[in-house]
Amino acid sequence: MATQENAASVQGAAIRVTRLDAAGNLLTGPHDSYTMNSFMRVTFTPEYEEGDEITEKGADGTVCVTFKAPDTLKRLTMEIAICEPDPEFSALVGGGVLLTREGKSVGWATTQVGENPSGNGVAVEVWSYAVADGKKASTNPYFHWVFPYVTLRQSGDRVIENGLLANTFSGEGLGNLNFGEGPDGRWEWPTITNRPYSYARTDYAPIGVSGWTQWSNTTGVGTPITSLSDTGSGITLGQGGWGASGADYILDADDD
Repeated sequence: MATQENAASVQGAAIRVTRLDAAGNLLTGPHDSYTMNSFMRVTFTPEYEEGDEITEKGADGTVCVTFKAPDTLKRLTMEIAICEPDPEFSALVGGGVLLTREGKSVGWATTQVGENPSGNGVAVEVWSYAVADGKKASTNPYFHWVFPYVTLRQSGDRVIENGLLANTFSGEGLGNLNFGEGPDGRWEWPTITNRPYSYARTDYAPIGVSGWTQWSNTTGVGTPITSLSDTGSGITLGQGGWGASGADYILDADDD
């Protein structure tokens, strides 16, 4: 019997982004984890540092010593492209302030000039379909991709035209052991999350989950958040959702 079931990774099923604290721990508040399937792509590229190359020639001009140190992994670069100008996703990964009216998100304001948009970073998880023999696998039908620490910001041109407005975010990723078993306790290899990314076949993906969700890492169940409110603590430089615990990053309309 083979030691693995071969399958291709095809299409994107869902993406979940969870806010981190300064130590890389997953935050568990009602506005700290966001799940959706309306994304166009997630691109990630391992970035390597070239090893030093040493070459010496003899007096006759021929090479007498040559050595090349191995290339080593530094980080990965990532780009996330979403289908629409989603204010909640933008506030989570790009800082800034979420604008609400009557408990619902209606807009987003960027960070202030000079403010760090990435803050403590986020954990990104992506699920894709496992396809074997031309159809979705009957066992472990998903790939679960884990990026335990990523810092993101807005990237690319935003063009208002007769066409789709681009909504892209890019940044870098590293390892983060404090990702542990993930927001819902389903990641089974917590000791290797000190690497920039990992993946595994799984029988679960958060299909049908959309928006802010508060996850239990003991039961694996997510509770949807259906209303937002301004904490009233004031929005100041350096916060925008990325400051101290309890920073106000939701602003209600004046007439609410």
